[in-house]
Amino acid sequence: MQDHEVFTISPGLNQLPRGGYVVPTSSGLVQFGAPPETIKDTMILPEKVPRIFVLPDQMFSIEKGIAVAELEFPIYYNHFLCQKKTYILGTQEQYDQLMIVLSESVFGPENIDLSGEYPNGDKSEGFPDIKAEIKFFRGDRKLEDLIHFGVFKKNRIQINNVTVERVDKKGFNVYDEDKLVAEFPLTIDYRIKHDVGAGLPEPYEAPEFGITCLGPSHGFDPKDNTSGFIIWVNGRGIMIDPPVNSTEWLRSSNVNPKLIDHIILTHTHADHDAGTFQKILEEFPVEIHTTETIMSSFIRKYTALTKMSEIQLYNLFKFKAVMIDTPMFIEGAKFIYHYTLHSIPTIGFRMHYQDQSFLYTSDHLNDPVTLEKMNGMGMFPESRHKFLQSFPWHYKIIYHEGGIPPLHTPVAYLASLPEEVQKKITVYHIARKDFPESSHLNMAKFGIENTLYPKITASKHVDAIKLLDVLNHVDLFRDFGITKAREILMVIKEVNYNRGDYIIRKDTPGDTFFIIISGNVTVSGIDSDVKKTYGKYEYFGEGSIITGETRSADIIAETDVYALTIERAAFLHLISGTQLEKELRKLINARKSNSWDILSKSAIFGSMTSHQKTQIESLMKLTRIKANTNLIEVNKPVEMGYILISGNVQLIKNGEVKYEFKPGDFIGDIFGLLKNIKSTFTAKTTSEAEIYMIDHEDISTYIQKNPGIYMRLVRFHEEIVED
Repeated sequence: MQDHEVFTISPGLNQLPRGGYVVPTSSGLVQFGAPPETIKDTMILPEKVPRIFVLPDQMFSIEKGIAVAELEFPIYYNHFLCQKKTYILGTQEQYDQLMIVLSESVFGPENIDLSGEYPNGDKSEGFPDIKAEIKFFRGDRKLEDLIHFGVFKKNRIQINNVTVERVDKKGFNVYDEDKLVAEFPLTIDYRIKHDVGAGLPEPYEAPEFGITCLGPSHGFDPKDNTSGFIIWVNGRGIMIDPPVNSTEWLRSSNVNPKLIDHIILTHTHADHDAGTFQKILEEFPVEIHTTETIMSSFIRKYTALTKMSEIQLYNLFKFKAVMIDTPMFIEGAKFIYHYTLHSIPTIGFRMHYQDQSFLYTSDHLNDPVTLEKMNGMGMFPESRHKFLQSFPWHYKIIYHEGGIPPLHTPVAYLASLPEEVQKKITVYHIARKDFPESSHLNMAKFGIENTLYPKITASKHVDAIKLLDVLNHVDLFRDFGITKAREILMVIKEVNYNRGDYIIRKDTPGDTFFIIISGNVTVSGIDSDVKKTYGKYEYFGEGSIITGETRSADIIAETDVYALTIERAAFLHLISGTQLEKELRKLINARKSNSWDILSKSAIFGSMTSHQKTQIESLMKLTRIKANTNLIEVNKPVEMGYILISGNVQLIKNGEVKYEFKPGDFIGDIFGLLKNIKSTFTAKTTSEAEIYMIDHEDISTYIQKNPGIYMRLVRFHEEIVED
């Protein structure tokens, strides 16, 4: 683990390593913006964690998929460790947003009914009195005991000797005893900061069964990554409470994020759900497994943060509602969920795969003394008390959280268990300094290089599962039925290339179609200043097969590459007469117009992956539009989406030109397209324009597959259209 970055505070404005700013004043540090884990930056300062926070104009970054006003942990720190309130300064609208976020995070949902989540309702074995349990942890606290929110009045707020002034369309000024000491911008940048560990020289090959720790510690530890992990089953990853920046960590560690399309969300504390939302905004929809209660809390929290509707948020992912004590399956593994003992609704689970068993406690107070105290206070129905007492120590692998009571299990209790039990326990959610080295417990080891591979009896169908998994994740073949899949399996071949090998040479005949299983390839020899790379589950070689032309570029193995191939005649037979053939011809025509460069240089689409670019290229139709043509008309349904290549297009609302579209901009109301809502504006060409047209149904399908792009398009629309 690398040493944590240390920096000193000097007079004036100081930038935090993860984003946001602090300024020293006579009333203590004032912090502007609070991206996730910035408390790890401020805890190491001589002045420690600030008590005064100024909210940026936008509390959520669509580009990064995170809140940039994540105040949960600073509030905990100031209240529980310092017995002081946290002062938060913002607008009335931000106050309304933040009260929802903090209520869900700190105290949990206001109304809870778990009866629909148990097989026999409230008569089920182990059914908890969840309200009583939460009340035990909450005590008589109210949000007002933890925070004081100051609303700007006439663009000014004063706390003791410090005055914060909001300057419209510019930023914030901070005065200390009437002297200007700092100026903050209106918005903040967020910088990714995470440890990678050793990483891997070649792309990671997911095992049939394994466990990778994304972080061993908790949100108050400045020296280690926050807890979270991946369970690998049948070559696929299931992320459990991914910490913030998990996707960046995967890429930096040479692990393709496409290997993971399931998340188990155990609860909505910031150290568990921030990475979840980031994962949601990746290039394909993930499936989130949790209870209705926890999901509803998550949605309320992120509706408040993003200012998107519940319907819009639910459209971003697939929700799999879990039932308690009912076997449910992910990638062939059996999961059985239970509610833990925590301050807000939280689930843990038992998992079985082949001859292995795995137990994850999640955040859970497993302390016999406290359990008996709570039972004596009448907080547990008899069957719930029995369930909590009968902890399944017989499981072969146990991931047990440790931490500071009363919210977490004292590690001293785990260290007091019989030696044979301790040896099965991996402790996470604990700082290295607090781990009892003299015990027989194991501490979670961070990094892909420390992935555990417990012994299992291998499945008889591993190879078939891998091939079917490939077809399921290549968008060309995802909708093929069993008969077509069988045809593909009969003609497909496996090939390997070493780093630096030429897989395709320019100007040679096109006789083979390729699907990458592992590794990366680079496209070379084309007229473009944008690097073009393909990776896992992406394909190439289809263009010259369909057109009969020679290869238009060199394809070089950037790493060792394992790929599947289909020879030309078999490939043409597979796509003949299908919708896929039409889409591929569209893709070929779009690429002839330099579509890759247009998308790569676009402010909206530039950050897309190569797979996302290929997907949208296959939907685009190149069109020339005459001047003075209405692409979109006010009060009429939006039937097309457009991407501008060249020419002039204006957005007009209420007779006023609100925006001049730039090359690469999306022209259209994405929410209106999806919901068949009439447009509130007109988009009109003022010169001849070259444009890519995308059909209503095609863009709808694309957006469903790419939730992050949807969020960017919604935000772009709001910025240029809304008053």
